[in-house]
This record gives sequence, C-alpha cells and structure tokens, in this order.
Amino acid sequence: MPEKIKVLINYEGLSENLVQQIREVSDRIEVEKLVDKEHALEAVADAQVVFGEISREMFWVSKKLRWVQGKGAGVDGVLFPELVDSQVILTSTSGIHRIPISEMIMGMMLTLAKRLHRFTQFKLEARWQKLATEELWGKTMGLVGLGSVGMETAWKAKCFGMRVLALKRQRIRRPAYVDEVLSPEDLDYLLREADYLVVTVPLTRETHHMIGENELRLMKPTAYVVNISRGAVIDNKALIKALKEGWIAGAGLDVFEEEPLPEDSEFWKLENVVITPHVSGGSPHYDERAVEVFFGNLRRYLDGKPLINVVDKKAGY
Repeated sequence: MPEKIKVLINYEGLSENLVQQIREVSDRIEVEKLVDKEHALEAVADAQVVFGEISREMFWVSKKLRWVQGKGAGVDGVLFPELVDSQVILTSTSGIHRIPISEMIMGMMLTLAKRLHRFTQFKLEARWQKLATEELWGKTMGLVGLGSVGMETAWKAKCFGMRVLALKRQRIRRPAYVDEVLSPEDLDYLLREADYLVVTVPLTRETHHMIGENELRLMKPTAYVVNISRGAVIDNKALIKALKEGWIAGAGLDVFEEEPLPEDSEFWKLENVVITPHVSGGSPHYDERAVEVFFGNLRRYLDGKPLINVVDKKAGY
C-alpha cells in the first residue's frame, strides 16, 4: 500500500469543519492541523504539502516538502532565499479578495469624496458644520495594477460613472469597463490624469517605492491616493510630505511601511487621511474561499496536473 501524502495545515483559526472537508478530498492524504506552534518543526518534517504559513525554520527541517499553498494573495512574507531557490511550488489564493478589497476601495473613495471622515469627527464633537462634497461621477480612477482586485474595482468604478485608466505589466485585451490599459512606461500619464490613484500591485523589487516624491508631485492638488496593497509600494515619508504640503488632497490607507502604525506617526494627525488597520481583505467568507482554492489545487496535485495561482518566486507574485 503506497504511503499516504501528509498535508500539514498551519492556518490559525481554520474551523474543524473545513479541516474535515479537506480530509475528505482523498483517502490518499493524511491531514494534520497544527495546533501547538511548539511542535511545528516536528510536524513539518515529513509533510509533502503545507496549507497556510511556513517559516524559514520550518522549511529548513522539511524533508519531503514539494508544495506550499499560502492562505493569502500576497506572498512577500515567505519569499526567503531558500524557498525561492528550491523546487518547492508556491501557490497563492489570488482572486479571493476581489470583492472585499474592491468594496473597501470604493468605500474609501466615497468617504473622501463625501467627507464622511470629517463629518464623523464633527458628530463626536456635537458640531453642526457643513462642508462641500464631491461626486465620483466623471472623475478619473488611475489603477496601478489590473489583477483580480483591479478588475473588480474597475467594474465598480464604471458603475459610478468614472473614467478608468489601468496600468498592467503584460499586454491584455482591454476590458469593456476600462477606458485605457497602459504599460508601466505610461505611469506619469496616469498620475497626471488620476483624480483617484488606486494602488493594487503586489510588493516586489520593482514595485518597492514605485510611488515616491517625484510621482506624487505629478498628481493634481485635488487628487487622492488609495493604497490597499502593501505600504512600501508608496514611499510613506514622501506621502506624508505630499499630504501636509497640499501636493494632493488626501489619502485612504489600509497599509503602511510599518505595521502596526506607530502612535507617533504623522498619518494619525492628518485630517485628510482615512486610516484602516490592514483589514481591506477581511471577510466572513475568507476561510471558505481560501479552502476552495486549496481544494481545487489539492485535487490537481493528486492527479499530477498543473496547479493554479502558481507564484513566480523570482518575480515575487
């Protein structure tokens, strides 16, 4: 009888019901859910598949590891050199965040346009004060990144009557709800045109600080920045300067270069900034959607078929 394939689940908070569903995928697998982190090194030693998190130390001691299924879309936290240089396949759950994150983006844009953050503050002060508000209709959204989140956001923006420009590294056929698909060389044009700059690209060597002082100075003084990707895609010091000196009108930020955001960060003091604590991908359906991706990939793995959402470890996404 062939030896069973060990699947180690290192996914904090995953319900026993979902774990049981994974066990029922095939009688060829042996599933262990890691409960005690102290036993992680022992548990991973003979695992062929890991679903969830893997540390550098776990990778070092793994003797049979062939595939890691991450539980998120971003994988920058696990791209340590040993994993990158190995033959171990890394896959992500890219695509499961498109609904909650696109809703957060639209929520931030509406908050900034309708000054809801300011009115909330006035309410706490029992202050009846009116402010001029704006419409999203007719405004230009500049999307830096046109993956699953970008696509969903572009469609929602079109429903609000916005013009949509989108930056994409690979050439693709233009979706009906995107007015222009641009290449990275067109970033300056996108920055000048955007009323709302929305950043949805992963963090890689190429995207680190891709929006800095020079880029922010190209934007309209009436424009807003919305970042839900990774904090380091934007130079945070330059962004604070831009917000304080009025190069741009404001920002909606879910991610920062340092998290948790320190109490003494100037971002907290700026009235033209909406802050959320890296929660844009949160959803009551998150675990079910992540497991659904794993189900599909696990069946492919057992059948010897190519996996989906395979990460280019050298490129970082």
